[in-house]
Amino acid sequence: MTSTPDDLAAATRDLALAALHEITPASTVGPAAGHAAEASGAVSLRFENRLPGYPGWFWTVTVAQVDDSEPTVLEVELMPGDKALLAPDWVPWAERLAEYRAHQAELAAQAEAGAGEDGVEPDDDSDEDDSDEDSDDSDEDDSDDDSDEDDDSDEDDVSPRLHAGDLDGVDIDELDDSEGDDSDGDDDSE
Repeated sequence: MTSTPDDLAAATRDLALAALHEITPASTVGPAAGHAAEASGAVSLRFENRLPGYPGWFWTVTVAQVDDSEPTVLEVELMPGDKALLAPDWVPWAERLAEYRAHQAELAAQAEAGAGEDGVEPDDDSDEDDSDEDSDDSDEDDSDDDSDEDDDSDEDDVSPRLHAGDLDGVDIDELDDSEGDDSDGDDDSE
C-alpha cells in the first residue's frame, strides 16, 4: 500500500489519465494541476481542461487503494475551479413570478404617486401640443381601420369560392362531372 497521498497521486497518474481518455478525447485533457487528499483516504487528481466553453474547469479523477490491492478509479468528473464560469443559482418559477408581480405593483404605485392629488397627471406641454398629437393619432387610426376593412373584404371574397371538398379553390365535384360527360360522349360515338 502506498503510504501518503502524494505517493498515491504519483503512482496513479497514468491510471487517472487512462480513465479520462475513456470519456473524453486526449486533446481536451491538459497537464496535471495538482491533487487533493480526501477524508476517506482517496486522492483526487486534477488536470487542466481544454474543452471550449469551460474556462477555469478541471478534469478530476478520484482514485483509492485499499490494503495491498491495486489502485482503482472511483470517479471521473469535470469540476469548476476558483475562476470557473458558473451558471447562476436556480430560482423556482413561483419565486421569480412573485418578484415580477411585486415589481409591477411597485411601478403602479409609483405611477399613482406621480399623478396629481386630484388623480390627473401633471402636464408639461401646452394644450395645443396635446390636440395636435391627438389629431395625428386619429389620422393614423383611421388609416389603420381602412386597411383592416380591406383585409376583411378580401377574406369575404375568398370564402364563397371555397367550401367543403374544394382543393385550392377548385371544386372537385365539377371536375368529376366534366370528365364523366366526356367519357359518355366518347362511348356514344363508338
